[in-house]
Amino acid sequence: MSPASLDKPLTLALSKGRIFDETMPLLAAAGIHVTENPESSRKLIIPTSSENLQLIIVRASDVPTYVQYGAADFGIAGKDVLHEHVAEHPGGLYQPVDLNIARCRLCVAVRRGFDYEAAVHQGARLRVATKYVQAAREHFAAKGVYVDLIKLYGSMELAPLVGLADAIVDLVSTGGTLKANNLVAVEEVAQISSRLIVNQASLKTRSAELQPLIDAFSRASAGLA
Repeated sequence: MSPASLDKPLTLALSKGRIFDETMPLLAAAGIHVTENPESSRKLIIPTSSENLQLIIVRASDVPTYVQYGAADFGIAGKDVLHEHVAEHPGGLYQPVDLNIARCRLCVAVRRGFDYEAAVHQGARLRVATKYVQAAREHFAAKGVYVDLIKLYGSMELAPLVGLADAIVDLVSTGGTLKANNLVAVEEVAQISSRLIVNQASLKTRSAELQPLIDAFSRASAGLA
C-alpha cells in the first residue's frame, strides 16, 4: 500500500509508556514538541508543534504493521517486536537507526530452585511460555533443546508458578517482577533496544521531509549509546 499522500503531514507511530516517554527528548532535539500526553488524552492521533508531523498511538506490537503498510511513514519499535514481525512479514521495513532507548534484556526465567541446567541437556524437551515465539524457538534450537511453545500475551510470570510451563522467555528490565514472583533469570536471549523504522515507499517519495528527522534522531540517540 502506498504511503499517505504528500499533502498530509508525516505520521510517526508510537506506543504508550516507556517508548513514548523516551522518544520525547529525541523529538525535542529535532525541534518538535508534542502537544498532548497520550496517557491523559483519549486522542489516538496527536498533533505536534510541526504542521508536517503527527503521531498515532497504537499497541507496541502493531507499530511495525502500521509502518509496513504505509498507514504511518515511520515509527519506533523494540527489537523484540521487530524480530517477531519480520519473521512473519519479511520486507517492507527499513531500520536505519538503533535509538538506544527503552533498553532491557530478553531472558529465559524459571521458578527459583528449578534446575535449569539439568533441564536443558542436549535432546531435552521443555514447555516454554512466551509471546516472543520466534526468538524463543531460535534460542532453544541453537542449544539443541526441543520446546513446546505456549503463546501468552500477559502475566507471563504466572505460567511456571501454576505448572503451565517450565520456563518463560520475557523482557527483563530491573528484575523486580521476577523477584516478586519467586522467579529468576537464568539465561539472556538478547539485548533489546528500540529502533527507528521507516516505510520504504515513504522514504522514496518523501525523503526530503523524512531524512532530516532521521538524521536528527540519529544524532540525538548517539549520545545515549
